[in-house]
Amino acid sequence: MYQITERLFVGNIYETASPPAQIGALLLVAEEYDVELPAWLPTGKIPLKEFARVEARQLADAVAWIERHITDNRVMVCCRAGMSRSVSVVMAYLCCAEGWDYDSVLRLVKTRRPGAMPLPQLEETIQCLKRLRRNGGLLPAG
Repeated sequence: MYQITERLFVGNIYETASPPAQIGALLLVAEEYDVELPAWLPTGKIPLKEFARVEARQLADAVAWIERHITDNRVMVCCRAGMSRSVSVVMAYLCCAEGWDYDSVLRLVKTRRPGAMPLPQLEETIQCLKRLRRNGGLLPAG
């Protein structure tokens, strides 16, 4: 598990079975895994394909899920290795909900999670999502 901010963490698939005690909510973003998530913890799953461009709708759903849970919890976002999809979702949250610029978020994530590899065309998808959120479009499905 890697701490990105005070309340945001990224982890791998193995950490979903028994999250550390400080984690209060867990979002799984690995499409290829169908694991039983801890019943005692608020959890969610938004299936993203590994190494593929993420759709704005999926990113909107993931950002909204984090927004709903982060106020009262430390949130861990997990994928297979905790290097690409989870990192990309955290980056989108920081850009869209917290107002960070993409380059600053990328530097932070690469410092806090060595080996981080954002999904293809993530910056463009985040910019699109930010515009849609400003204009009241593309509300999350959940």
